[in-house]
Amino acid sequence: MLKTALVLGATGLVGKALVEQLCRDRRYQTVTCLVRKPLSNDFFTENASKVRPIVVNFENLQDYQGYFGAQHIFVCLGTTIKKAGNKSAFRRVDFEYVHVAAQLARAQRAISFVWISSVGANAKSSNFYLRVKGELENAIINMSGLDNACAVRPSLLLGKREEMRPTEKLATMLTPLLSPLMLGGFSKYKPVQVADVAAQMIRLQVF
Repeated sequence: MLKTALVLGATGLVGKALVEQLCRDRRYQTVTCLVRKPLSNDFFTENASKVRPIVVNFENLQDYQGYFGAQHIFVCLGTTIKKAGNKSAFRRVDFEYVHVAAQLARAQRAISFVWISSVGANAKSSNFYLRVKGELENAIINMSGLDNACAVRPSLLLGKREEMRPTEKLATMLTPLLSPLMLGGFSKYKPVQVADVAAQMIRLQVF
């Protein structure tokens, strides 16, 4: 039986790679994408006829509960404190939006729910970014009634951004040199290609 997918954050680095992989995947019939603004017709290049972009207001995500009736929910939402403007705005995107999405997925009885966290996520971390990610993991994993919820914890993401940050540019240059040295417990800190993160999100879904 073909599956239906819902993607939040489809225009981001991982989100776009994920949607294109879902469109190539014969197990999926439709891929609904909740987006902030209309997409160009050529935004997705792989079997774009599967994609159903829906413009929504993420501040009122509960108004779009019906879309969470998809069987597999993927959440690739995320920002940075610099881009968001302040810690409160960052938390709204990286915690509140994702947490509401999980609640809606539970209400609509989604088969599985996968979202992007971060390597080092820890609710007790002194680092604000990692603390928020850890708090979100705890909130979703401990949510009763939401079965098959999984977090993907990538390190630095490698891929083509419209605006590459200085840290990412440096990491891209150093990755071929440093990755072979990151063994054992340090291997989880290796920079990872966005396509690999997207593929892992699909593997974690329940078929």
